[in-house]
Amino acid sequence: MNRLANSSSPYLLQHANNPVDWFPWGPEALQKAKDENKLILVSIGYSACHWCHVMEHESFEDEAVAAVMNEHFVCIKVDREERPDVDQIYMSAVQLMTGRGGWPLNCICLPDQRPIYGGTYFRKNDWTSLLFNLADFYQQKPDEAADYADKLTAGIKQYESVTFVKDAVEYTKADLEKIVENWKRYFDTEEGGMGNSPKFPMPNNWLFLMRYAHYMWDGNIANIVTLTLKKMAYGGIYDQIGGGFARYSVDKVWHIPHFEKMLYDNAQLISLYAEAYTWQGDDLYKQVVEETIDFVQRELMSPDLGFYSALDADSEGVEGKFYSFSKAELDEVLGIDAQLFGIYYNVTEHGNWEEEETNVFFRRDDDEELAAKIGISTKELREVIQTCKVKLMALRDGRVRPGLDNKILASWNGLMLRGLCDAYKAFDKPEYLELALKNAEFITKQLINADGKVNRIYNADAVKGDADPIAFLDDYANIIDAFIGLYEVTFDISWLEQAKELTNVAIEHFYDEANGIFFYTDDQEQLIARKSEIMDGVIPSSNSVMARNLKKLSLVFEDERYEQIAAQQLRNIFTLIAKYGSSYSNWAILLQEEIFGLAEVAVTGPEFQDIRWELEQTYAPNKIILGGTAENLPLLQNRVGERTLIYVCKNKTCGLPVDNVADALKQIAG
Repeated sequence: MNRLANSSSPYLLQHANNPVDWFPWGPEALQKAKDENKLILVSIGYSACHWCHVMEHESFEDEAVAAVMNEHFVCIKVDREERPDVDQIYMSAVQLMTGRGGWPLNCICLPDQRPIYGGTYFRKNDWTSLLFNLADFYQQKPDEAADYADKLTAGIKQYESVTFVKDAVEYTKADLEKIVENWKRYFDTEEGGMGNSPKFPMPNNWLFLMRYAHYMWDGNIANIVTLTLKKMAYGGIYDQIGGGFARYSVDKVWHIPHFEKMLYDNAQLISLYAEAYTWQGDDLYKQVVEETIDFVQRELMSPDLGFYSALDADSEGVEGKFYSFSKAELDEVLGIDAQLFGIYYNVTEHGNWEEEETNVFFRRDDDEELAAKIGISTKELREVIQTCKVKLMALRDGRVRPGLDNKILASWNGLMLRGLCDAYKAFDKPEYLELALKNAEFITKQLINADGKVNRIYNADAVKGDADPIAFLDDYANIIDAFIGLYEVTFDISWLEQAKELTNVAIEHFYDEANGIFFYTDDQEQLIARKSEIMDGVIPSSNSVMARNLKKLSLVFEDERYEQIAAQQLRNIFTLIAKYGSSYSNWAILLQEEIFGLAEVAVTGPEFQDIRWELEQTYAPNKIILGGTAENLPLLQNRVGERTLIYVCKNKTCGLPVDNVADALKQIAG
C-alpha cells in the first residue's frame, strides 16, 4: 500500500493499493519534488466520479504505467472535495490551456507547483506517451518549461479576478431584463433546461428565474421554469423509485443520468422545489421534496446526524446497475401490475438505454392524462404505481449498493440544513425542523471550533482543536446562510448570533479590503495563487453567498460595515452578470433584492409562529422574517407587547404595524 493508506478520504483510499507511489497533498511530497528536481503530477478527482474510476483501472492500476509515473514524477492524489483550493488552481490552468475542464483532472507541474501541462481523462497509451514527452521536455528544455509556467501562472492569477469599482451604481429593472434577454437563447423550450446535452439541474439558475418571473410578471419565463421543474422530476435523472437526483443527464431529455448522487445537488433541489411549491402549489413539487428528503435521510445521513457527501455512479463495476431493471425482473416482481407500471415509466422489452435489456424509468405523461388514456381513475393509477414502487424498492435494497463517500463536509451540510429549513417553511412538517435542528447541533459541535473557526471535514477520529482547521470561504458562507434560515423558522436568536460570529471570522481571514472581494482561502497555507471564487456554478460561488448573507445581516443587526462590503462586492461583479446570467445567477438574485427591496418583517406577540406560518403561504421571496416575544434585535425593540403585530420595513422605512397577514403582504409588495 502507498502513502494514501493513512487517509480518511474515501477517494484517496480507493487509490491506496495502486502501484503508483501516490502522496497526499502536503509538505512531504512538495519538498521531495524540490529535493529531487522532479516534476509533480497532480491528479484530482472524487469518489463518485465515474471517469476517475475508469482512468484508475486503465492506468493507475497498471504496473508498467505506474513505473513511468514513479520514475519521472512525484505523484500527488487530491480529493477535490477535501481540497477545493488545490482543485481551483489546477482547474483554472487546464481551462486556460484547453478551454475545458472536468474530472479526473491531471496537471503536470514544475517542482515549485507551477503547472506546465494538463488535461482531464487520458487513455492509457496516450497517458504514457504524454508522461515520457513531458519528462524529456523538462530535462532537455528546463528554461522553456519555466517560461511557460510563468505565463500560465500569471493567467491563473487573473482568472476570475475582479476590478474594484469605487463609484456607486444605480440598478434598475432594465438591468434584470438585459440579463434574462441574453440568457433566453440558451433555453430548451421543448425539454426544459439549457442547451443540448449533457444537462445539469443548476438549481440556483431556476431559483433566480422563478423569482424573476414572479417580480417581473413574465409568463414566458414562468413557463420555462415550470417546464424544467416538471421534466427533471419526470426524468431518469430523478430516482423514480427511491427519490433524489443524479448529478446530471447525459442526454437532452433528462432520461439517462450520470448516476452519481451528490448531497449538494439534492440539498439545493429541496430548496428549489420547496420554493416552487409556495410559488405555484403543484403537488409534484411537494412529492419531490418529500422523496428527496427521505432519500437523504435514508442513504446520506450519519448516525450522529451529519450528512455524507455522495453515492457512486457504479455498483459491481457497472454504471447504473443498482438503479436499472429488466422487463423480466419487473414481470416477476410486479406480476399483473407490470404492464401498467411499464407504460407509466416507458419500459421496453429490450431496454430503453445503452445497457442491454435494462430500463431507466422516466415519465412522459401527467397522471390525469395517462389515467384517461388507459381508462382508469387517477386514484387507481397512483395506488398501483405506489404499490409497485414499494416492491421494487425492496428488491433494489437486496442488491450490491453503490459506494458511499462518507466524508462530511461543512459547506454541503450548510446547503442541506438550508434545504430542510426551506422545506419546513413550505410544508410546516415538524419532522423537517427537528432534523434541521439536530443537523445544526452537529455542525456547531463537530464542525466549529471553540475559537469560532470552521473545520471543513468532520473526522470522528480526530481530537477536536488539536490542529488549526482547514476550511474555505464556502464552508463559512453556506453555514452562515443556513443559520440565518434556521433563525427565520425558529426565531431563536442564538442562530443569528452564531451567523454573525462566523461572518466576523470570515471577514477577518478571507476579505480582501483592497479589491473589495473575499479570497477563497484564508491566510494559512499559500499556494501559487490566492484566488477568489466569483462565478456561480452548480453550487453558488462563495462570494455571492457571502454577499447575500452580509446584506441580510446588515438589516438584522443594523450593521453598516456589512452593508458596505456587500454593496462593494455587487458593484465589482455587476458588469459581468448580464454577459452570462447562468454563471452569475446568485449575484442576479442579490441584484434583484436590491432593485425590488429586501423587506424586513417583524412578527411580535404571543401568536408569532402562527403568523409566521401564514406569511410563508404567500410567495414573497424578497423578505427576511424576524420575531418572537423578546426585544433582542434592533427591529424588535419597543415593538413587543401583548398583541400580535406585524411590522414591515423597506429601505430603512417602516410602515404602520398591522394585525393581519393580508395587510402585511400589501406592505411587502408595495
